[in-house]
Amino acid sequence: QVQLVESGGGLVQPGGSLRLSCAASGLAFSRYSMSWYRQIPGKERELVAAITSPGGSTSYADSVKGRFTISRDNAKNTVSLQMNSLKPEDAAVYYCNANRVVASVVVRYWGQGTQVTVSS
Repeated sequence: QVQLVESGGGLVQPGGSLRLSCAASGLAFSRYSMSWYRQIPGKERELVAAITSPGGSTSYADSVKGRFTISRDNAKNTVSLQMNSLKPEDAAVYYCNANRVVASVVVRYWGQGTQVTVSS
């Protein structure tokens, strides 16, 4: 059974930092590209950052470039999102995502989400 478990969310003041982590189990982690998405009520889930495997190439939404950093540890089956200079508009539920293409079919798994609140 595949599980993605996020942690590290919470309340932070504007300008502060948080580090989200996602622990994966039940899948060949190193074969999956990993991503972080976020969603606020009434809006679509949006891609925040992604990291490929095995190359480790990263990509970011324009709104977080220069402030967020995604990283992965294939030995520990974890992916992290370091979030700096947080803004109120970064507040959302953040979801961990694992995906890979198998025989032309995209296989995706999601975590349960972790809440990030940015407020003074």
